[in-house]
Order: sequence, then structure tokens, then C-alpha cells
Amino acid sequence: MALDRRLPAAEAAKALLRKAFPDHWSYLLGELALYSFVVLVLTGSYLTLFFDPGMTQSVYAGPYEPLRGLRMSQAYLSTLDLSFEVRGGLLMRQVHHWAALIFVAAIAVHMLRVFFTGAFRRPREVNWIVGLTLFVLALLEGFAGYSLPDDLLSGTGLRTAHTIVLSIPVVGTYLSSFIWRGPFPGHVIMPRLYVVHVLFVPGVLIALITVHLLLVVYLKHTHWAERGRTNRNAVGTPMFPQFATKSSGLFLMLFGLLTALGALAQVNPVWAYGPYRADQVATDAQPDWYVGFLEGALRIMPPWETVLWGHTFMWNVLIPAVILPGVLFTGLYLYPFIEKWVAGDRTEHHLSDRPRNQAARTALGVAGIVFYAVLLAAGGNDVAAFSFRVSVNTLTWIFRIAVVAGPVLAFWATRRICLALQAHDRTLLTEGHESGNVEQDVQGGLGEGHVPLSAGRGYRLMVREIPRPLAAPAGELPRRQRLRLALSSWYYRHRVEIPVTPEQRRAIEERTAAPVEPGEPAPPAGPDAPAERGT
Repeated sequence: MALDRRLPAAEAAKALLRKAFPDHWSYLLGELALYSFVVLVLTGSYLTLFFDPGMTQSVYAGPYEPLRGLRMSQAYLSTLDLSFEVRGGLLMRQVHHWAALIFVAAIAVHMLRVFFTGAFRRPREVNWIVGLTLFVLALLEGFAGYSLPDDLLSGTGLRTAHTIVLSIPVVGTYLSSFIWRGPFPGHVIMPRLYVVHVLFVPGVLIALITVHLLLVVYLKHTHWAERGRTNRNAVGTPMFPQFATKSSGLFLMLFGLLTALGALAQVNPVWAYGPYRADQVATDAQPDWYVGFLEGALRIMPPWETVLWGHTFMWNVLIPAVILPGVLFTGLYLYPFIEKWVAGDRTEHHLSDRPRNQAARTALGVAGIVFYAVLLAAGGNDVAAFSFRVSVNTLTWIFRIAVVAGPVLAFWATRRICLALQAHDRTLLTEGHESGNVEQDVQGGLGEGHVPLSAGRGYRLMVREIPRPLAAPAGELPRRQRLRLALSSWYYRHRVEIPVTPEQRRAIEERTAAPVEPGEPAPPAGPDAPAERGT
């Protein structure tokens, strides 16, 4: 066709439709986040038609009798109207809220999958940064939307955010004045949050999601080590019709689940909290789960303050709410480069790691999850104290100890479990798996019968990439090099060797070798190393 000769649309479309996509269920976690975002855009567009972010006070005269006669802002009034007077408004509100919770959760679990399988390594470091930025923006977007109804619960969260901003040394008061334009709560914060929530952050999210998807298509996905899958190919199902059918089904299932949750499971009943008043606060007030760790960090931090040169440094707010998340996310942004530096690794990786084979990385990830879980639980220390009839002070001290000891114990236990699983893999390779039959040898001894592993399972166990600790060169070394060697030894010295023959070792090295650079001769393709399917 004439159009195809001018614009190679047919060739590009054909290549895209034959793009190989992974067929393992864990790779659909990113799809959950994407489709949750689609539901958020659809429901948010509907809610935008009826929501008024104004802070002008008026007297409520609507159908909800317990609130009649109370003064409230236009933001809270329009939220009540959406819930009680707009047809389908409450359903849309609740679907939107559930979609937001699943959106953040799906990104978090997807990032954990990427971390534990090593899918952040070269050449995907930039995509890790993009994905982590999406997670941070999702947190900001969720907090802004959570604050918009201007009810007593969300207003308490905004009061906490105001205190956090004020705790920043030197510039805190200026930032507070810029954001709120005066003393808290001011008269402009809701319209500003509304613009951030419906315009600024969604625009950046859409742009970054587009970049993320383009990088996925360009760099291709990682895959698990199986027969026919190596570090030099990308194997999967074609985008059309196999992957498109599977992905469309997932979207419809998610949409149905969110609709059912919105219709049957109540979430954020703002009418039960009442309008925000600066002199009131609700008991057992809890934020959404994704910012609950900040609440917990604030609650268990000791009341430390320092007065220097007439300025008060509120360490009890600055450390848990500013320094802690700053250090946490800075470490996450830098982690791919730190691991590459520690391992001395400059090759590309397209095979997913089994978490057990990277004991130190897996242990670090589990320690981080435990650290977050303890802080999240600490955010509800008042509810837990009331429910279990224990002292809040006692529970606070328990959480203070757990937030330090818990990650350490989790790291130690996880690394030991990973090494035990590696030892189990070694036993399977040398003895096979148990058959369930009792056998008797010629001497009359009884023992458990074993069956050799299948070729496919043995391939998965043997083909792995575990760097060895860096070798120390002779002579005096600078401090930075000594630190690198120490970290490399700590990170990679714990391992269980897999028994392989010299021929098997050469085959493993061939399958885990770095991809061929343009202009280099390609290695001969064996029966276990086909060209990319689906592209």
C-alpha cells in the first residue's frame, strides 16, 4: 500500500504484534498496576464532574440527618452529595478508592518481584528508576486524593503533613507558608491538592508509564532458566493473540473485582467522621496502608528535641518522617549500582534469579519487608493496645525493640533458609527426588527410593548466576577498595556449590554468557538455545 511505503506502519505493527511476552504469572503483576490505573482514570474523570475543592464554609442541609446544621467546607459538602445524591456516586467513590489501594499494592509487589529476581540489573537500571519513581508518585497521588474530602480523618493527616514540613530545619516555615499560604489549615490547600491530584501527578504518571512500557518493549523481559531459554534470547508468547487474550481477561477480572468491592465493601465512610475541625481529632485514626509506616515511625520515635541558635530541631518528627524515607528511597534508587559495584559485574542479565540463589539480596529484601511491617503495625498501636488490653507505652517499647531486632533476625533467618534450599537443590541433583517407595539393597538394608530429576528440572537447578567474591589484589589498597572487597565477601561468600561435570559447566557458562554485541560473531545455536520466539 502507498501508506505503508511512506510510513512503515505494517512492519512496525507486525513486529509489535509478534513481540514475545513472558508466560509466567508473576509477570502479570505489572499488568495489575496498569489496569488499576486505567480504572482510576475512568472513575476519577466521573468524580471530577461533581467534586468541588472549595474551602468556603456553608451549613449542611442534605439528606444525611446526623450532619444537618453543621458547618463544613465545599469539599466535604460535595463529597457528601456525591455519596448520597449523585446517582452512582458512592459506587464510583468506592471503586476509585479500592482501585487506588490495589494500584499502589500492585506496584509495590511488582517492584519486589523485580528486586528478588534481579530484573533491575544491566541493562534495566533506568527502568528500575522509572518504576520506583512511579511508586513514589503513586504515594503522593494517593495521599492527595485521600486528603481531598476534607473530613476529620483526612484533615488529621494534613495536620501531620503540616507538622512534618515545619520540622525541616531552616526552610520548613517557608515551605509551610508557600504550601498553605498562612497558618494551618488556610484556605488554599484543597484547591492546590485538587490540581496536583487531577492534573500534575496524573500527567507525570502517564508519561512515565509510557516510558516504562517502551523500555520493556525495547529491552525485552527477563525469563526463568528453562530449556531453550538462555541469557542471549527472549522467549515467550506472542502479543497477539495469546498475550492480548490473557491480558484482556485479566483486565476484565480486575474491573469486575473492583466493581464488586465498590458495591459490597465499604471504604472511607466520610459521613461517619464528620467535617474537619482543627481543634478535634478522631480516636483510632489510621491512614491508608501505604503511608502507615510513616505514622508508625512517628509514634515510636522518642520525644527528642534540640534548641540551637534559637531554632528548635524536632528530631522526633524530622528523623522518622523526613530522614528515614529519604534514606530508604535513596538506597532503593542506588541499589542496582551498588550491587553492580560490589559484584564487579558489567554484563547484561536476561535470566531471572531464583531468590534462593541470591541469599544476601533475598535476606535484605525480607529484612526491609519486616522493617516496614513493624512500622505499619506500630501505626495502630492505640488500636492494638485497646483490643488486647495492654498499655500503649508497653506496646510502644515492644515496637521500638522490634523495629531494630526484627529486620536483623529476618535477615539471618532468610539467609539460612536460602542456603538450606540451595543444599536441597544439591541433594536433588545428586540423589534425585524421593519416590515414596521403600527399597532393600543386597545387604538387606532398607532405604527410601529415589528417582532422577527430569532434564527440564535439572536445567533449572544448574543454570544459575551467582558471582564469586572479588579477589584481593596484592599490595596496599585504598580504603574504598577495601570496603568493596569486604562487601563483596559478605555478600557472596555464603553459597552451596552445585555438582556439575566439566561439560555441564561449559554448557552453563555458554547459556549464561553475555549477549553478543553488534558486529561480534554469534555462537552456534544448539538445541537448547533457539532464536527469539514471538518477535
